[in-house]
Amino acid sequence: MSRVAAVWTALPDRRHTQSEISDVIAPLLTDDPVRAAAARRLHAHAGVDTRHLALPLDAYAGLRTFGASNDAFLDVATDLAAEAAARALEEAGLGAHEVDHVVVTSVTGIGAPSVDVLVAERLGLRSDVRRTPSFGWGCAGVAAGLARTDDILRGRPRDVALLIAVELCSLTLQHGDDSTANLAASGLFGDGAAAVVLVGDEHRLARPRFAAGYAGRQTDAHRTARVLDSRSTLHAGTTGDLGWRVRDTGFQVVLSARLPELVGAHLLGDVKALLVEHDLEPSQVPTWIVHAGGPRILDAVRDTLGLDEQDLRHSRASLREAGNLSSASVLHVLDATLAASTAPAGSPAVLVAFGPGVSTELVLLRLDGPPRSGPVRARAAGTGRSSA
Repeated sequence: MSRVAAVWTALPDRRHTQSEISDVIAPLLTDDPVRAAAARRLHAHAGVDTRHLALPLDAYAGLRTFGASNDAFLDVATDLAAEAAARALEEAGLGAHEVDHVVVTSVTGIGAPSVDVLVAERLGLRSDVRRTPSFGWGCAGVAAGLARTDDILRGRPRDVALLIAVELCSLTLQHGDDSTANLAASGLFGDGAAAVVLVGDEHRLARPRFAAGYAGRQTDAHRTARVLDSRSTLHAGTTGDLGWRVRDTGFQVVLSARLPELVGAHLLGDVKALLVEHDLEPSQVPTWIVHAGGPRILDAVRDTLGLDEQDLRHSRASLREAGNLSSASVLHVLDATLAASTAPAGSPAVLVAFGPGVSTELVLLRLDGPPRSGPVRARAAGTGRSSA
């Protein structure tokens, strides 16, 4: 098992209301008043109040080529990813030189050298750090990344791993595309990065944060958690339901209206298959960390698993305050969950995300440390705020 030692979220400084974004973006998608009105309706019902953007709002009118968008991605993504990673390491009480593995996931830009190399240079990671860049996991990137990073640390239990997700969804804007999928996506997805520090079982930080002798920062901001297990499932016949089509102008969104139906059809079986190996049922799990995919996705998760709205409060808040952050979303939710958790020590938690495939990615965690008893204090995250 590996332990989650710290989580940090970094959001761009540029924060706008949903209506402000709609007023600028809708005319870029279509010159048809009917479709522009449809875009505004979809934006208004996305469950999003505010979003943080990688670029000034007036810059998107001139962002018309894949090259320009990707250049902006590499600049801003490196800044945000490095900020999230540096703050997560500080929170864990670790130096950059102590990182043995860095895993970076993103699906909104590409580069060679990839973002992990740029972050390693920015932070001063060791020259022999083991790197795993990922493109293609989509919104499930952190869940899949946690599982694969845990696999690494089970084999190297003295090591430290840094998992980073960075998504700049606004840079994938497709001018003149008034498809319903693009209209909806332009009102749903936000920009941001998040990082999580994990350590192997034999690392000095493998003891609970609140145990005597813990070497990290003695704050009450977070509990820790252990990764117990994971499960990945690909659902047949769904490859056309979620992802990108790569065009000359960049990434054109593929976003099927039947995604909530697919969640409803498969999620309960996937969750039960994960939990049965640990003699658990969904009703015995007090904590759910669910990717903020959108209102209908969250409704489907709630109804399929028989959850209460209270179980999804951090996911709804993340969506409302920052939009769907793609792969970074579930770390935004995990950050808030660990900061506010009142669940008993040792209790299970399930992290849930969905990605292209369509795939379901699940991670079973065990919460450490005492439950929260007092108010939760918001924590400034440099370029953003981790307060979902």
